[in-house]
Amino acid sequence: DVHWPNGWEGGYVDGHEQVRDYWTRQWKEINPHVEPVSFKEREDGRIEVEVHQVAKDLHGKLLSDGMVKHIYTIEDCLIKNMEIEKA
Repeated sequence: DVHWPNGWEGGYVDGHEQVRDYWTRQWKEINPHVEPVSFKEREDGRIEVEVHQVAKDLHGKLLSDGMVKHIYTIEDCLIKNMEIEKA
């Protein structure tokens, strides 16, 4: 039941199959690397992970390099939702 952001094409995808399809399409086109920098629990219980995100095309050309926040909602020990915010 996960609700996951499609940070590459826009919008969201839902469920295991759609997330897998999105990641498969993305990795055929770009090479993203995300390095966690910090973790904290927000007042509403969601988990905020600040990450350094670098994306390159498949030839190594830099497409983006910056900081973003990945915000996770966890229910019953599973990720229910993820959002992306600018850092």
